[in-house]
Amino acid sequence: MKSEIINRLLDPGIIAVVRAQKPEQVLPLSEALLAGGVIAIEITMTTPNALAAIREARQKLGERALIGVGTVLDINTCRGALEAGAEFVVTPVLRPEFVPIVHAADRPVMLGAYTPTEAQAAHEAGADFIKIFPADTLGPGFIKAIRAPLPHLRIVPTGGVDVHNVGDFFKAGCVALGVGGSLVSAKILQDANWPELTRKASEFVAAARQAR
Repeated sequence: MKSEIINRLLDPGIIAVVRAQKPEQVLPLSEALLAGGVIAIEITMTTPNALAAIREARQKLGERALIGVGTVLDINTCRGALEAGAEFVVTPVLRPEFVPIVHAADRPVMLGAYTPTEAQAAHEAGADFIKIFPADTLGPGFIKAIRAPLPHLRIVPTGGVDVHNVGDFFKAGCVALGVGGSLVSAKILQDANWPELTRKASEFVAAARQAR
């Protein structure tokens, strides 16, 4: 199960980070992302009633999507999200205690890091992926530099990823990219402009495929 989810997360390697304004947006926005080829959807805990939204998305979308949870900060939320059906767990900070809980559910976990020391600590704790966050101030050059002495790290940058630098991040050695506001923008959510979301998703997927 875990290895299968990991394989799907890496192809095409675009993880949509969704901070929905209301829970009823989750299904239509997920359908719009799927139509554009983005199957990995990380619903953050900042979404109102996030766990209920995750449960519903898992039930309705089934195998077509990978529904994960983001912005998980404590053990209770981590457990609750797994019970709701989250297929991967992401935290923006270094939470090594999540690893045994998520792995017991046969799911992958992504721990947050900002420095080389934190990134290596996350790896040693057993994280399947290292979320470099926020990546906007660091950029692809930082990822490339960090992977020179630490080539074993499976890095997923989040923050600052847009359709123009997708290629640079992949070339720097990232295994996947977390894409938030440059894909699922506040304006798209506000206007419920799902065709625009599908268009953007397909742009990101094309850029990812080209880069690899």
